[in-house]
Amino acid sequence: MLRRRRGPLLLAAAAAAAAAAVAAALPSGESRGAAPSVLHAVARSSRAVYTIGFVVVDYKYSLRGLAHGSADYRDKLSEVHLRSAKKILKLCEANRGFYVKAGQFVSSIRQVPKEYSSTLSCLQDQATPCNFQDIKIVIEQKLGKDLHSIMQSCGYRQVHRGRLNNNQEVAVKVQYPGLERRMKIDIMTMSFLSKSLSWIFPDYRFEKLLTEFERTMSMELDFIQEAKNSERTASCFRKNNVVKVPCVFWELTSKEVLTMEFCSGYKVDNLNSLRKADISPTKVAKALIELFGEMIFVHGFVHGDPHPGNILVSPQGQGKFSLVLLDHGIYKELDQKFRLDYCQLWKALILLDSQKILELGEHFGVGKYAKYFPVIFTGRTIESKSILGTQMSIEEKTRLKQDLNSLGMDDISSFMESLPPDFLTILRTDGLLRSILGNLGAPRHVRLLTYAKCALYGLEEQPKSQSELAGFLMQINDLRHKIMSRFRRILQNTS
Repeated sequence: MLRRRRGPLLLAAAAAAAAAAVAAALPSGESRGAAPSVLHAVARSSRAVYTIGFVVVDYKYSLRGLAHGSADYRDKLSEVHLRSAKKILKLCEANRGFYVKAGQFVSSIRQVPKEYSSTLSCLQDQATPCNFQDIKIVIEQKLGKDLHSIMQSCGYRQVHRGRLNNNQEVAVKVQYPGLERRMKIDIMTMSFLSKSLSWIFPDYRFEKLLTEFERTMSMELDFIQEAKNSERTASCFRKNNVVKVPCVFWELTSKEVLTMEFCSGYKVDNLNSLRKADISPTKVAKALIELFGEMIFVHGFVHGDPHPGNILVSPQGQGKFSLVLLDHGIYKELDQKFRLDYCQLWKALILLDSQKILELGEHFGVGKYAKYFPVIFTGRTIESKSILGTQMSIEEKTRLKQDLNSLGMDDISSFMESLPPDFLTILRTDGLLRSILGNLGAPRHVRLLTYAKCALYGLEEQPKSQSELAGFLMQINDLRHKIMSRFRRILQNTS
């Protein structure tokens, strides 16, 4: 009986310790003056520690006595992954706020166990409502103006729809009161849990993912920076008639309030609405992947949160459309060397140059794990010589399965830890895009061909001398010919 009680008692003690740490982290004067907020933070942190504690116990006891890598071990591990993912989903839904954001972040990374990514994917479109009177106070305080002096109306949504006195429709994004303080507390709790998990399970290392998550959340809290990101993206695509970025109203924008042009449209993967508007989902998919291919390979300035709610399709009549890109809070400016190396990686992936892939793996710092780049990005093995864009053979699938089964969690953690921060952004963005493309029913070769084309554009830097320029252009033309020959074969085999 004592043994049965020990687990819950230890978990309760851990929760109490975390709660005490949260309370201690708040300034004493603030704690006394904001008791409800402190109690709310304590409850959220206690719930998180309690949930993760049960997850730890489940892994420890469910896998005990099973031979690592055996069929029984893999089956049981999948069961525990699924149970744990469901517990964490309930935690995110209960705590909301940054826990939902953390769940969204994890679900968009294809390299986490599929039980987690699929279970947590339902969080992508969740948002936390807030009392409109609180929002009104923030708008008036931060802009220094009475709300009714600048707007005729304002809705009650997550991002508020309003109309200025000149009848211009706008979308007003407001930072909830106390959000920054709540983020600090939540990140502190997550850091405590991450370090505890790394101590209990040395093969599981999450610090780098947490650091990247904290960076992205800090960016989302600065609406001035979001407005600048928006205008920079609009400038990058000013000659693209398909891409639309809402204009910013700077006189009605501050660090906590962002006022933009209101743009209407359908969620990018809303097939019913697209078909009713006589818009081809395949054309939408092609335009979308061209947009992000150019972002990644050419501009090196990447929107870090392209889930369906942040990309709208606005009908323009006769089957034409524009893509409206929203929510510019999370961006990553790629290091120039990384961008060029990533272009070279895709060139090597398309040309099946395994030696170059392994060489670039050293540049990226992943060493022996570079052999998995083709699997991650193109769905093929590094030894494969079959036509790119086609399915792996049965023999290739068998060899790959055996290879992956030999990997432990320490290998996955080592791979994720070794990746440069720019690569984590790429993986997350590419994972979200591939999900949208799948929903739109786009053929696999659409993404591969577009990325190959954009990678070539990204490599087209002007050499200094005329002889270098001539040689470079010859290489590019030769490479284009090889790539187009490969993709003609793909299209012949898929038609």
